[in-house]
This record gives sequence, structure tokens and C-alpha cells, in this order.
Amino acid sequence: MPNQSEPTHQPVLIREVLEYLDPKTGQSYLDLTAGYGGHAAAILSATNAPKAAVLVDRDDNAISTLRQKFEQSGALIIHSEFLSALERLAGESRRFDMILADLGVSSPHLEDSGRGFSFNAPGPLDMRMDRRQAMDAGQIVNSHSEAELADIIRRYGEEPKAAAIARAIVRARPVADTGQLATIIAQAAGFRARRGKIHPATRTFQAIRIAVNDELGQLERSLPLMLDRLSAGGRLAIISFHSLEDRLVKRFLAEYSGNTYDARLKLLTKRPITASHDEIVSNPRARSAKLRAAQQK
Repeated sequence: MPNQSEPTHQPVLIREVLEYLDPKTGQSYLDLTAGYGGHAAAILSATNAPKAAVLVDRDDNAISTLRQKFEQSGALIIHSEFLSALERLAGESRRFDMILADLGVSSPHLEDSGRGFSFNAPGPLDMRMDRRQAMDAGQIVNSHSEAELADIIRRYGEEPKAAAIARAIVRARPVADTGQLATIIAQAAGFRARRGKIHPATRTFQAIRIAVNDELGQLERSLPLMLDRLSAGGRLAIISFHSLEDRLVKRFLAEYSGNTYDARLKLLTKRPITASHDEIVSNPRARSAKLRAAQQK
């Protein structure tokens, strides 16, 4: 039973992850973004092999929960972003029958205004998934040049009004918190609240978060290492939440799969797998989730 203070996080696409990873008794498992252990609990229930599992996360709250849930049973818990964890495991020559990466931000990140990920309530300009790192959202918002800000917002947020938003942020400096930042963005975008319309700060907050945590750079450098850590016949599943992530994953899997003699992967998903209507109703975060999976030949 989780304790009452434990953050709640409902893992997305749990049924589909089990289907495509297809865990068997005794198999090894690497969870690169283990979070609060939802996927890991389901996988380890099937494998009954916690000592063959490695659970990775860069968030200190998640690590605390993972240790409470899994460390006594013998799972290795690594407090790290997944690129460093993969480099460590490569140095130890460890390979796995199943590897999962559930990318993006977790529900507890968004629900805790003190972490600065959300614009729904004022909070510090933080957005660090790993609070041990120095770079935070405040440094980007208050120190980067207008051109640098516009580039981040355009590239990582795919925001058409990136130039106007960057200009407004620079003029309003110093920006004190997420509430003020969201207001600046809304005014720069000429926003009028309409039911069903996404808040104009959504793309910019995503862009700043990606930049703070080097999410796309981490993913791009990690994908080849994920492949190298797979055992023969091992399965890889990756869940992404926006087009930039999904594009990287799709391109990588396509590059290493196919009918050529030297192809290393067999695609298990011709198209990304998305959540069912019932799951989206019970867990709205699943709406944008896309699962792609492949198997080592």
C-alpha cells in the first residue's frame, strides 16, 4: 500500500506496454524513467525477478518512492537522467530483455506548483526534473537573449508567435514566477479565453522545460545506447508525448529496422499506439501519449 503522502501518478498505456514488452518469468527489465513505479510494478509482477531489474529516474521524489517500493526486493535504483544511466550500464556490460522509456513530465510535476512546471498556479521558475542541476527556468527566462529565447520557444514549442513572446518576456524582466510568465505570454499572443482552446502558455512552457532538462538532446544521444543494452530478442518500448519526441523515436526505429540483412530491429508497431477512449476519460494525460515498440533481431 502506498503511503498517504506519496504523489499519485497513473501510468499511461499500461495494458499496451505489457502487450508489447511481453514480460516472461525471470526476464530482465530496465525502466529508464521509472517515476513512481506504475509500469515497473506491472512488469515485475509478471517477471517475478526484481533482482534482474534496474529502475532509473532523475527526480528525487520519484527515487524516494522507488526505493520504498522496490529496493528491498533487490531491484537496482539509479538516481540519474537516463543517458548517464545507460553509459553506466554499458560500462558494466549489462543487457536487458525489456527496456521502457516513458518520456516527458509526470503528473506530480504538474500538480506541485512548487516545481514550476505548470502555469495553473503561481510557482517558482524552476522546471528542473533533477533538482541537483544548476540550470533552471529562471535562468533561461531572465538571462537568455531575446534571440535565444525566441529560438527555444520556436524550436521546442513549435510556437508561431515565438518572436513576439520572447520580446515581451525580455521587456518584462525580471519575471518573478510562473503566474507572471503565463500572463506575459497570454498578452503577447493576444489570447482570449475560449472553452476548449489550449492556453497560449502551453507551448512556451513546454519549450522552456525541454531546454532546462535537455530532453531532446538526452533522447537523441540515448536511443543508440538503448539498442546496445538490449539482449538478443529483447524488446524496446518508448512512450512520447509530443511530436518532437515522437519524430526522433520514429526516425531512429526506422533507421535500424527493415528487411535488409544488417537490420538490428524488427518493428512491433507500424504506427504509434494511442490510448483508448476509456483510458483518456480516466487519465487525461494519456490523450497525447504515443507508444512505439521494436524487438532486437
